[in-house]
Amino acid sequence: MKFDVAIAGGGPAGATLGCLLKKYDPTLSVVILERERFPRDHVGESQLPAVCEILDEMGAWDKVEAADFPIKIGATYRWGITDDLWDFNFLLGAQFVDEQRPGKFEGQRKATAFQVDRSIYDKILLDHATEMGCKVYEEVSVSEVSVSGDRITGFKVSPEVDGALADWGDDRSVDADYFCDCTGGTLFRRVFGIDMTCPTSLRNVAVWDYWQNAEWAVNIGVGGTRIQVMSLGWGWLWFIPVGKTRTSIGLVTPTEYLKQSGKKLEELYEIAVKAEPLIAKLTANAQREDRVTTTRDWSFYSDRFSGENWFLAGDSAGFADPILSAGLTLAQSGARRAAFTILELRKGEKNPEWLHREYDNTYRFQVGHHIRFADYWYSANAVFTDLRENCSKIAADAGLNLDPHEAFRWLSTGGFARDVTPGVARAATWNLGSVKHTIDRFSDGGSSWGITANNVFHLNFTEAEKEYVSFYDQGMVTPIRALVRGKVQLPLMGLFEMLVEVLGRYHNMREIADVVWSICQKGVFGDDPTAAFASSIEALEAMVTDGWVTASRNESQPFLSVQYAEEGYKMEFVEAKS
Repeated sequence: MKFDVAIAGGGPAGATLGCLLKKYDPTLSVVILERERFPRDHVGESQLPAVCEILDEMGAWDKVEAADFPIKIGATYRWGITDDLWDFNFLLGAQFVDEQRPGKFEGQRKATAFQVDRSIYDKILLDHATEMGCKVYEEVSVSEVSVSGDRITGFKVSPEVDGALADWGDDRSVDADYFCDCTGGTLFRRVFGIDMTCPTSLRNVAVWDYWQNAEWAVNIGVGGTRIQVMSLGWGWLWFIPVGKTRTSIGLVTPTEYLKQSGKKLEELYEIAVKAEPLIAKLTANAQREDRVTTTRDWSFYSDRFSGENWFLAGDSAGFADPILSAGLTLAQSGARRAAFTILELRKGEKNPEWLHREYDNTYRFQVGHHIRFADYWYSANAVFTDLRENCSKIAADAGLNLDPHEAFRWLSTGGFARDVTPGVARAATWNLGSVKHTIDRFSDGGSSWGITANNVFHLNFTEAEKEYVSFYDQGMVTPIRALVRGKVQLPLMGLFEMLVEVLGRYHNMREIADVVWSICQKGVFGDDPTAAFASSIEALEAMVTDGWVTASRNESQPFLSVQYAEEGYKMEFVEAKS
């Protein structure tokens, strides 16, 4: 069989890759080879809002919405230096409005996510790939990968059940121009001898089961709820309603504690569910499905993500600890970039070496940023082993020479100018204000804003070099100008480009704020000027944090006070204290 693109693995990464290839070039022939028969259970049910943008681009959001999954409004945590419960909400400064379902991907639904039953969700996406024109074979595995140098020359496939390859004939081989590993395993890495990097000292194990008829911790509007993340003295529990009656409950604990306990993982699971007061209450009248599953060694990324005509995407490329619910975001956003890169390679208009380098660098940064942020979460919890020494190594990998205490603080603030969506200030899909607010929950020292302590700002591009980095949009990979200093990067687009122009002319905070506000009122960065202004302030803070802007004080000029809470930003100018 000959195809333009052959994809091993039909989970969310493989289905996303196939759908976007067919959307932007319907003439492509795409085959997806999936070892299992869907539906089947899989861990990783809690999404982030970024996934919904991809679902909408694929044309699958309405189908997922029709499945009536719980709407994820945010999360409730018992984590940090206090035993009190606290909420994190996606909808900043607004309450979730009670709306009938099925809804549309607009308004508040663009800022929320789903909590999905993967047995249903994955089948929806794979069936959608079939409707988009992909040739899908289930219960068919890739048994052999043939290579020549750094090029894959073909697959050999094997049926998992009789009849799975009834229309293939005797020669069960696949030829393609491009090959993708979305299996979640080591298929390509094993063939090419590619190692993986584990940039963390975290070594956790997880065990989970599904429950019927557990109570929801909170009901918000029609179908809205929050996941529950409850810290124990020796691990943490997740509680994720994935349907009206079905809930995923899992335990994550360090491998060292598992060894010291002398117990089996399932024993620890049963103890944890009974010991955590809230979870025990919610499961008092529930029944387990007895589908206990375990996994270990979470966070890693591949040392290579692509080759001459092949790509890794999804869990085959890398995975970050589940504390931040990043699994589907990493898998589907990575698959999206793979699809756009293949489309550009076929056009032959851009440098293939640059396209591959950008794919590798962007994937490595995205997974690595999530891993780094997860490390911060664990290190900020008193019940876990102190990771501050490891924080110095993480900061060093990002090009900063910091002592453990400084590095510990930087983990939650650095790198915001280099999110996979250039031009906005985010880290691990969290905006900067959310992260700083989380620091306040975690530490006794609290967070601080560099732009609050100062009011005079000058651009600092000393020793910076100009490069072109990638912007993935509408089936294309567009080069955009960027400044690079060591491992720190500033894409010159969006809010950052605007601020560079403003700071080239104005330097005190009052003038900067007035000019930025007038720009935001013109609708350049969205219909909500207040939200655009808040994002601009976050972008300025990110530029100060990463050294692109030098900040100083002028006691004769007013200072901008920035306060952030779940209900939104409060900003006002205050005079210097005498």
